[in-house]
Amino acid sequence: MDIRQAQLATRSLDDTARFWERLGCPVDRVDGVVEVVVGSTRLLFRELPGMTGALHLAITIPTGTFAAAAEWIAGIATVLVDADGRDEFEGPPNWNSRSVYFDGPDQQLLELIERRDLAAAAPASAVPLLSVSEVGIAVPDVLGAVGTLRRAGLEPYANPAGEGFAAVGDVDGLVILVSPERRWFPTADRLPSTAPVVLDVGLDAPVELTEGVVLR
Repeated sequence: MDIRQAQLATRSLDDTARFWERLGCPVDRVDGVVEVVVGSTRLLFRELPGMTGALHLAITIPTGTFAAAAEWIAGIATVLVDADGRDEFEGPPNWNSRSVYFDGPDQQLLELIERRDLAAAAPASAVPLLSVSEVGIAVPDVLGAVGTLRRAGLEPYANPAGEGFAAVGDVDGLVILVSPERRWFPTADRLPSTAPVVLDVGLDAPVELTEGVVLR
């Protein structure tokens, strides 16, 4: 499941544009929308001043580049740690991945993830970002949303879905479904955003998971 495009909200278009430019991503402004190209994924941010909570996005980096990518992001953004002070994390069981998390603009909780089940691949530019491979979405009924996505042909990834957390998709792209009260790992200091999200992932027909949250 490739996340080709994500339409997202932000409280500040200016902060969002400046941040992604600092990461070296192509950024453009068109009709009140900030467009960001992250590898093979296009992000479209629209301003929503009353937005609550935090977005979570994970970005795949080339297999074998974790140490270099972690050092690179530490020179650009604030790397996040857990309660024990750790700043590098192995993924959940059966994911075969490793991650470093960092602060994005507008309270975004961002992640670089090395997915070791993917063959090594060179990024399209000097920026070591291949694609946005996870988008976090808060839904009132996680298992109900999993059932909806199953009917659209998407299955839970690696592990069974739970009532408060489920990853749906595959190693190339995942929707991270969480309950609205589940705080984002690793800091546990911010709740997920409930702002509208529209993801283009190549479905035959659009699927609405909750009001304003659509996969198509």
